[in-house]
Amino acid sequence: MKTLDERLKILKNKLNREEPITIMIIGLGSVGLYLLDYLVSASPRLPALRIVAAGRNKARMESDVNIVRIASLIRGQNRTTIQIDSGCDLDNLNAVAQCIARSKPDFIVNSSRVYSGLKYGAISWHNLRAYGIWSPLAIKYIRTIMAACDAVDTKAVVINTSYSDAVIPWLKSAGKAHPDFGSGNLNHLVPRIKFAAGMAGISDYWNIEMRIATAHFHDVVISKKGHTENADPLLSLSYNGNPLDLNAKELYSRCKIDMPVDAKRNMMNASSNFDIICSIIDAFIKKERRTFHSLGAFGYTGGYPVIVDGKRCEAYIDEEAFKLEDMTAVNRKSLSFDGVESVECGVLTYTDALREKTRKAFAIELPKQVSFDAIDETAAFIIEKIIIPNV
Repeated sequence: MKTLDERLKILKNKLNREEPITIMIIGLGSVGLYLLDYLVSASPRLPALRIVAAGRNKARMESDVNIVRIASLIRGQNRTTIQIDSGCDLDNLNAVAQCIARSKPDFIVNSSRVYSGLKYGAISWHNLRAYGIWSPLAIKYIRTIMAACDAVDTKAVVINTSYSDAVIPWLKSAGKAHPDFGSGNLNHLVPRIKFAAGMAGISDYWNIEMRIATAHFHDVVISKKGHTENADPLLSLSYNGNPLDLNAKELYSRCKIDMPVDAKRNMMNASSNFDIICSIIDAFIKKERRTFHSLGAFGYTGGYPVIVDGKRCEAYIDEEAFKLEDMTAVNRKSLSFDGVESVECGVLTYTDALREKTRKAFAIELPKQVSFDAIDETAAFIIEKIIIPNV
């Protein structure tokens, strides 16, 4: 695959020529369907779009696409071309490669799940307070998608939606093609903190500038419990160019906001995908810098602020508030709370604490390490021994 900067340049040139942008959504579950709805309703913020919904179940995808089409037309918003490609079998590398080659997307968003219809956290939070156990499931399909992207030398910017904190560095450390950005939980924490800061007297709290570095666990524990387990993220807040000196502990306590635990939560994940896409496009159209937060960005473990520079046509980790080495250290610690000790040389290592919790909760022995070659075997083991008995 071309480098990210090379692919961003291709995208920028296409925007300069005012050509339609193609966004492929792989997996039209609740995340994908919410994202589709947001994209078709985004005019005039986004330029002309062509959206490809890719999967295997043609009848279900047609039904889901049609409800989005009609609902957006009722609102007078839909000016988007939507196509369905039902030849995207994620268990077949060649089929995925052909699907990508047919559509020639500018963005690919992977919202597929190996075990659909289940929020894995509904099992892991109560029993383990750690989400990292699901890493072999989270990597399984994006591994195939990235191999297909590499095979056809896609020009697309690739965004992953499932546990990118560990999945993207797992792919990169194995020497494999990997997504450029990950969306999800970190993005959910950003508006919570801005909203909490607004309670301190800032009426237009959405204009607060924020930088945060942490991984999946701390989004969940802050959102559910309102504290950090005495392991604080790196956090920087400013307003109108001036630093905000707010009590972080008090802010986090205000982030405990009631939320649904079913598929409606995926509005947030879909919104974070939408934000990444819009930030990149805005940066190029307006020739400005845009900042967003991303999990697993550039193959780094955990979550980071990212800058897309529309003038220089490049993307990089934002180090204006924190040094990269400090961010990676905080992220490694956050990921260890989630049960992942390390991701190195294509091997994911679980923490001993997670393995002990798994023994007690499910009476099974989780392997200490999962090599890249053992992903399928471990994913099948987790489905058989943990998911099926607990759904």
